[in-house]
Amino acid sequence: MKISYYPGCTLKTKAKNLDRAAVASLEALGVEVKEIERWNCCGAVHSLTADDLIHQVGPVRNLVRAKEQGAERLVTLCSMCYNTLARANQIMKNDEVKRDTINRFMDEEIDYAGEVEVVHYLTYLQEEIGWEKIKEQVKVPMTDLKVAPYYGCTLQRPAEIGIEPYGSYSLMNGLLEAIGATVMDFNAADKCCGSYQVLAVPAGENSAGAAIVNLAAAAGVEALATSCPLCEYNLGKQQQQMIEKGNIVTNIPTYYFTQLLALALGLDSENCHFELNDPISAELLKSKKCLAAA
Repeated sequence: MKISYYPGCTLKTKAKNLDRAAVASLEALGVEVKEIERWNCCGAVHSLTADDLIHQVGPVRNLVRAKEQGAERLVTLCSMCYNTLARANQIMKNDEVKRDTINRFMDEEIDYAGEVEVVHYLTYLQEEIGWEKIKEQVKVPMTDLKVAPYYGCTLQRPAEIGIEPYGSYSLMNGLLEAIGATVMDFNAADKCCGSYQVLAVPAGENSAGAAIVNLAAAAGVEALATSCPLCEYNLGKQQQQMIEKGNIVTNIPTYYFTQLLALALGLDSENCHFELNDPISAELLKSKKCLAAA
């Protein structure tokens, strides 16, 4: 089995703990991962201005790269990359006028008309591998780890490109159950983490992120699982400052779901780059016997 894969910028730098764990997990599950060549930044945020077509060139170029590679599906992982690529793809499929304008602007590229399907990693796992097969491959179950999925803003919105209906978390729940974790519910799994507005406030004073962490703690959640580097930064890397400023009650380690999958499959923890997480993240996994002490 082979897939075409778009990593995105942050996954090659500050979020390589998301990327490397994801690729290693797929390879362990028998999937050959082919990163598309000459990919560029997707733009990170879909433009909300209807006539801002230049903003679509970045994501569409990546879809062109996938088409050149002969891909029918392009798997991506970062929530914001998925959202941006999928929405640009929708424009190229459904809006003839905008499609023609964008194709003419990219006159050195082959024409593109939405031939490649954009698929999130979680969807790919469910559809092409299945939770039962993953469960069979688990070597280190995440036993007694109380994890809540955190989808944030961009995995379910807008509805026409969401990986599942708004308010449903069955994809990540299914994966977490398959790797042996105890799935927890809390009522902020789809709330905004504060996004880029965190840049306008001092470290530790992200009120949106603090509210989410406090709600998770009140629900008995021990850890959050996400697929968005910005969410992981706002909810994970900011926690020590939040505690120091009295904005959260306790630490709730935040993981990329791919890190938990890689550990469950028995892969070397070096694939997970836990040095990029908050230090308490590795400590919790050690206490649960899910991560061997260094």
